[in-house]
Amino acid sequence: MKDINCPSCGKTFRIDPSSFEEILLEIKDEEFNKQIKERLLLAEEDNKKSLEILKREFKVQLIEQARIKENEIKTLESKLNIADEQKINALNDIRNQATNKINSLNNELNKLKDEIKNQSLISELSLKNKINEAVTNLEKENSSLTNSIEKMKLEQSINEKLIEEKYKSKISERDLTIQELREMKSRLSTKMVGETLEIHCETQFNLNRASAFKNSYFEKDNDITSGSKGDYIFREYDNNKTEIVSIMFEMKNQTLSGNHKRKNEDFLKELDKDRRQKSCEYAVLVSLLEPESELYNAGIVDVSHKFPKMYVIRPQFFLPIISLLRNASMETLKYKSQIDLMKRENYDITNFENTLEQFKNAVGKNVSLAQDRFNDAISEIDKSIVHLQKTKEALILSKKHLLSADSKSQDLTVKKLTRNNPTMEKKFNDLNNCEDEVA
Repeated sequence: MKDINCPSCGKTFRIDPSSFEEILLEIKDEEFNKQIKERLLLAEEDNKKSLEILKREFKVQLIEQARIKENEIKTLESKLNIADEQKINALNDIRNQATNKINSLNNELNKLKDEIKNQSLISELSLKNKINEAVTNLEKENSSLTNSIEKMKLEQSINEKLIEEKYKSKISERDLTIQELREMKSRLSTKMVGETLEIHCETQFNLNRASAFKNSYFEKDNDITSGSKGDYIFREYDNNKTEIVSIMFEMKNQTLSGNHKRKNEDFLKELDKDRRQKSCEYAVLVSLLEPESELYNAGIVDVSHKFPKMYVIRPQFFLPIISLLRNASMETLKYKSQIDLMKRENYDITNFENTLEQFKNAVGKNVSLAQDRFNDAISEIDKSIVHLQKTKEALILSKKHLLSADSKSQDLTVKKLTRNNPTMEKKFNDLNNCEDEVA
């Protein structure tokens, strides 16, 4: 046995060594489990921080890639503009050269005409020869100019084809990048460029938490004990800790490179299941799916005809839907408080009745056990009485035998002992004679 002093009251207790070892093992197990839980929590926090860091790095990479793409687009556009300018300048130079040459030829022709007019003395033959020669020269020069223009046009066409083939792949990549950026800009608001949908909604809520959501809870749903979970849960309470409104949020974004385009209706059933399992009053799907749908682009869409208390919204209606549902729930808060009070009163009455019934059952069980023990005790007493009666009778009989033995011993004398016993009689006589002689 070990003596243990209580640190609070100072009393000393004796505990068996085996029990003491069991208590020590239990304390060690609890401490070990506590340390394991703390380390698991630390590991979970580290994982969350790592995920946040990866998300931020991914955002930075996306922004950097977009910036690089923009620079490449600007470079290609500038090169195309330069090529267009060079082509236009070359054509203008060719046109100017042709125009200048034609003007010079017209001037020479005019000079020849003037010479013909002024030199009337020249013979018709020489004049014709000069005219023919001038016409021939003009035709030759015109032909050479035409050939040079065709040659320059052919060279320009070849250069254009070479430039087109050279930058064809880059232009297609640029067009694809521009198309992707345009789709992204059409789907995301200016504030959401480079952000995921969940980070955007969480950031919007945190920006307004201090002013509009003091008694509110908006965190990720990490409870997967039921087999599934939503993205975020919003709950708000009044000063009496009575729940005003609760909303299960699911965020869905459209993958730009995905071939299979999902629809909003594909996620409503699972969202309703998560809402009921997590005891939320409303369910809201924040979605960028079906970007061309006029129904979902119009505003807040009520889908309660399919699943109760469910809405589909675009990200810009994230805060308005919370305000609308909260204001609607504030109207019913008074009735909720009365219902909660009635539930608590009914619970108190039920709890009292259950406690009373448990007390009755416990007392009845104890009375039944006591009655069984009482009957056992009476039975044992009866058995003891019978046994004592037998013992009494044996003792009385023994007493009778002792009294009989005592009476018999009182009646016993030497004469009776020596009667019919000559040897003993002679010995007693000799003894008596010796005593007389001594006297």
